[in-house]
Amino acid sequence: MTEEKLDLVIVIMAGGAGTRFWPLSTEEKAKQFLDLFGDRTLLQQSFDRISNLVPPDRVLVLTNEAFVSTVSEQLPQIPAKNIIGEPMRRDTAAAVGLAAVLCRKRFGNPVIATLTADHLIKPVPMFQKTLLSAVRKAANNNALYTFGIEPTHPAIGYGYLERGVQVVDDEGIEHFRLLRFKEKPDPETARQYVESSRFYWNSGMFVWTADAILKEMEIHLPKHAKALSSAAAFDQTPEWDQTLKEAFEPLHPVSIDFGVMEKAQNVCCVASKFSWNDVGGWPAMRSYLHEGEAGNCCRGNVMTLDATDNLVFCKDPMETMVLIGVKDLIIARAGSKTLIIHKDRTEDLKEVVQAMENK
Repeated sequence: MTEEKLDLVIVIMAGGAGTRFWPLSTEEKAKQFLDLFGDRTLLQQSFDRISNLVPPDRVLVLTNEAFVSTVSEQLPQIPAKNIIGEPMRRDTAAAVGLAAVLCRKRFGNPVIATLTADHLIKPVPMFQKTLLSAVRKAANNNALYTFGIEPTHPAIGYGYLERGVQVVDDEGIEHFRLLRFKEKPDPETARQYVESSRFYWNSGMFVWTADAILKEMEIHLPKHAKALSSAAAFDQTPEWDQTLKEAFEPLHPVSIDFGVMEKAQNVCCVASKFSWNDVGGWPAMRSYLHEGEAGNCCRGNVMTLDATDNLVFCKDPMETMVLIGVKDLIIARAGSKTLIIHKDRTEDLKEVVQAMENK
């Protein structure tokens, strides 16, 4: 089946601040714009994964207004009109709704694949097979689709999806009814989820038609739907920036999961067999750094004495760090900023970075 018959538009969500990678990721250059894993940034890798499925004029990038020029520099293939700068952060429901109203205005009622700009996914052929399977089904049954990732350990940093009955097996890609979205659990609950074999990690990627998601938003987030639909009428006009700001300003921040997906009726998930890592923070770097003696994973010129199980990252690989008698620390240095944090406290980093920005 060709992409034209599928009537597919791909939306890449690239507005996150990446605070859990401070000090490498900052308000000026967030995580998705960094080349942490090879010579292509996370955003560029996200585009590379889908670049053969649709032409560039059917790819939209939703980002923060401050990041529009960076997206344009990193993805020169994307038309300028398709790089949408949100005037302020209002969480994912506003971004998803904005993408949907623009897709409806520009393309009619396409299937929209809403993907992420800061995840690592391999192998690409399996990802594409899974994506297109969800696209075909969403086009025919108006279901809201998400991607469930088979958990490899009882992670407490991810949301979970509880699957129901299987509804189809599409050449090895299994589709399930989705029973519940579960927020990030405590360690014991996460262990129970994994042992039950009924739960997936929530990948934060979605597939639906423009009409299907907007219908659900009209029911569950009517203020979002009305404001964003009104703004879309001014797409690509001189009034666009001001109209969009006026539409966003009164919206309360809410995630698409909490605002819509948890309440919608016709929700399914595909069981994803590809490897997925949301690279959510410094602990995720451990797998991608050189592991030396005593479990220390390092980038840079690092010397240790009686130091074990530490993660050390220097943006400048020629910088020298010396660790003596410490364990279980994450130490990261970029420019004039240094982070020293216990590996079990990384979820608190977001709060501290927010406090610094407010100050």
